[in-house]
This record gives sequence, structure tokens and C-alpha cells, in this order.
Amino acid sequence: MEKTNFPIKLVYANSKEETTLYGLLINFGRQLGLNEKELPSTGLSISEVFKRLLHTIDQGKLNTVFVIDEIDFLAHLVSKTGNDILYQLTRANDRLQNGSLTLVGISNDLTFKERLDPRVISSLGEEEVVFTNYSVDQIHKILEDRIQSAFVGDAVEKSALNLCAAMAGREHGDARRAIDLLRVAGEIAEREQQDKVTEEHVRQASQKIEEDKETIALQSYPLHEKLVILGVMKASGASTGEIYTAYKDLCKIVRQKELTQRRVTQMLSEIELSGIISGRIIHQGIHGRTKKFKLTVSPETIKQTLKKDLTLEDII
Repeated sequence: MEKTNFPIKLVYANSKEETTLYGLLINFGRQLGLNEKELPSTGLSISEVFKRLLHTIDQGKLNTVFVIDEIDFLAHLVSKTGNDILYQLTRANDRLQNGSLTLVGISNDLTFKERLDPRVISSLGEEEVVFTNYSVDQIHKILEDRIQSAFVGDAVEKSALNLCAAMAGREHGDARRAIDLLRVAGEIAEREQQDKVTEEHVRQASQKIEEDKETIALQSYPLHEKLVILGVMKASGASTGEIYTAYKDLCKIVRQKELTQRRVTQMLSEIELSGIISGRIIHQGIHGRTKKFKLTVSPETIKQTLKKDLTLEDII
């Protein structure tokens, strides 16, 4: 690449961690070197943000590779919002003169392409590479290697090692999950001043990891998304309209101007993607159908996490 003087720029984002299409594109823009003035975090249309990204690629004569992890979540978000950024990404090279854009999507869902717009599929020109999941035996060997590097001799009981491998093997053969389990189990054993990591430490580690994921997700939301989540908590199992009423009441308490019901409905769909809430379509006969939402995490977790926000501490 040095001979051609055509630099490659690799940018990465996990669409499961980005709650909006706008946020995903801003993430790409920051990695391309665009600052807040050049690409504001709010206030532009999706098409304008994308236009500025392409201008940066063209101006820098960049051969850009956009890597989107968990791309099935992006596809789901596109279907919810109707803004088909995937189609724009696959057609981006038609608008570039001095640079190029290559899209790499990573997903554990082998069927997600079936939900894509036919135009996207025809534009992809994709090459599909399938990585098989690790078996329990393979994860076991990976962990054995890590234990030699990270622990003193005989510090991890064989049963604890087997449990780590088995738990990760059940969860889609995820080696990262197994390594995290082992690391957190070791930290728990160390805090308890134990000489060995046991099965109980692994079980405690599994519970802690799940709680930490939920806490991080909740803390990352802007204020109005947090108010919507609290609205779901106060009206659990309720319809969008009932949640919106609860949300408006909360806005009054914290002296925030309420958003429109349409925007709150979009937020509910976006939050649903993160797994914090779940929605279910209810058919009501001649009255049509409605969607009802409920929390998938405990109300106590919601309260303990969101009360750290000074704006919300008085309503929790």
C-alpha cells in the first residue's frame, strides 16, 4: 500500500452498543478524525452525516473499511426506523471518486440476511465467511493455556475449569465469555483471600458479569431514554400510550420538556434492541393490535443504577 500511496483506514463499531443510527455514524466519523464542529453529536439528518463521512473519505483519498460487529442489530434497527443506512453503505462507492468504502459485517445470526431489503442484498456483492463455534474441548484448551499465564500453579480447581468451559460452550461457544468468567472468578477468589478458584467462584462470576452488563447499558443512555425506561418500570406490561403517560408525568417532576409520542415510540424500539426491555404484540380483535412492553431486568437494578443520576435521584 505504501507504493500506491493509497492509505487504508479501518474503523470499527458494535451496533449492539449504539442505540441509534445517528450514534453509529458519529462513532465512524470520530474514528475518521471529524471533531464536534465538523460533525455535531446532534442536530443533523442521517443523510447529512453520511454525506460528511463520504466527503472525508474522498478528501483523504482513503480506502476505508467499516467493520460493523453485531450487524444483525443494525438490520433490525433499520427495519424499525425505515432509514436504510445499509443500502447507502452498500452503494457508497458510486458516490466516491478518490476513495473507497468496504463494508465488513460480523454476526452470530446466520439468517439475518433474510430480513434485509432485496436492494441491499443485490448491492452487497458479498463474500460470506462462516466461523464455527468453539467446542467445549477447544474452550477447555484455551482456558488451560490462559491459566498457565495468569495464575500460579494449581490455583484453579479442575472442576472450576470444567464449569467455565461448559458454561461458555452452552452459550454459542464463546471463548471470550469463558476467559471473562475465569478472570472474574479469580478476582472474587482473591478478594476472599482463597488459595483456589472454585466452582462457586465461577457461578458468582457469571452472575456478576450479567449484572455489570445491565448496569453499563443503563448508565450509557441519555436522560430521556432513562425516563422512558422508568416509565416502563412504573407501567410494566403496559401499552405504548400508557408508558407515554408515565413518561410525561416523570418529565414534569424533573422539569424536562417532554418529547412527542412518536419519538418515545421510536425510543422504545431502540431500547428493546439492547435487551433492557421486551415488547409483545397483543391482538385486540376489532380494536386492532397494540404492543406492550415490560422490563427484562429487575426493577431494583434499574433503581440502583439510575439513582446515581442526580436529575433522577428524587423520583426513584
